[in-house]
Amino acid sequence: MLNSSVPTLLPVYKRMDVAFERGLGAQLWDDRGRRYLDFGSGIAVTGLGHCHPHLVEALTSQANALWHTSNLYEIPALQKLADRLVANSFAETVFVCNSGAEAIEITVKMARRHFFARGLPGRHRVITFEGAFHGRTMTGISAVPTPKMAEGFAPLLEGFDVVPFGDLAAVQAAIGPSTAAILIEPIQGEGGIRAAEPGFLAALRQLCDEHDMLLLFDEVQCGLGRTGNMFAYEGMGVVPDIMALAKGLGGGFPIGACLATARAAAGMTYGTHGSTFGGNPLGSAVANAVLDVMLKEGFMADAARRAGVLRERLQGMAARHPEMIAEVRGKGFILGLRTVQPAGDVVARFMELGLVTIPASDNVVRLLPPLTVTLDEIEEGVGIIEQAASRAEAA
Repeated sequence: MLNSSVPTLLPVYKRMDVAFERGLGAQLWDDRGRRYLDFGSGIAVTGLGHCHPHLVEALTSQANALWHTSNLYEIPALQKLADRLVANSFAETVFVCNSGAEAIEITVKMARRHFFARGLPGRHRVITFEGAFHGRTMTGISAVPTPKMAEGFAPLLEGFDVVPFGDLAAVQAAIGPSTAAILIEPIQGEGGIRAAEPGFLAALRQLCDEHDMLLLFDEVQCGLGRTGNMFAYEGMGVVPDIMALAKGLGGGFPIGACLATARAAAGMTYGTHGSTFGGNPLGSAVANAVLDVMLKEGFMADAARRAGVLRERLQGMAARHPEMIAEVRGKGFILGLRTVQPAGDVVARFMELGLVTIPASDNVVRLLPPLTVTLDEIEEGVGIIEQAASRAEAA
């Protein structure tokens, strides 16, 4: 029964007063027919833009054949997806699920199970970092329990030790006889586009090797081409034992994955994990179509070149408008503007001028355009940011 005083959608989002009804590439149109340039990509999801023709064809073709069976049966498209992820990464085995939060869930379970299977059940603690975001499940909020995320959900899951991001001494001090793993985003997304220094990641790898621990990467937001490489770890020279993916993997279709070495995943045997929808024929078909495009020779190099143009233009703008832009952060097409004014206000100003962006912590505006954004669209987006800066100066 409808009750006019109760919202039928649970009010856990503060939504902007805009409803998009159509998209193409890096462009969106709302229900009033107004056009926007999308530099948010649904929070780094639509990596190939909206309605990419190859993805549309793959989805509609599979939808006309078979949507879902079950992981009780063989799924050829899922096997193909796993084979391709393994062939193009450090991994030797893959579990496919529905989201980034689920990918983090199995990442943590796999790390703990690894030591349990070795007869070391006391090795279960995971070191995490301030500012990180690992999803909104109980595992995700327990991993980095900020008041905003964790308030009212106690008791949280035990077994996480949170240290300052980039503080190697704090990591070393947190390692104890029960430590199993270190979990880190190579580039923090929600935390404000804060990139870990390659030297810091290399030091974490060394610590894991010295102390017989596992290194876990959360590339849910920064993976799948965002940094100019297929995976962020490739450009940082550090290889994890387990890695969580999602967002760009489906180009807008809900899908996630956990990639791992055989050694790290050895404890995940029959019955230790599962998913009803994970890797079903429809989701696997779309993810394979995403890989068709992203793995094409020259695609990443071309995207990285255009991302370099965007960063160069933003750096110049920051120099011209220090009263609005304090810093340009990030790499490739996962960029952030640390703003002088409140980031939420700047996002709203950009939206008024027709540019979709995403706020983040540390007073940062995220710029996450699709990897297919054109040079003309980059110039248009930069022009809108320049216009917003000029208006702020004149006010």
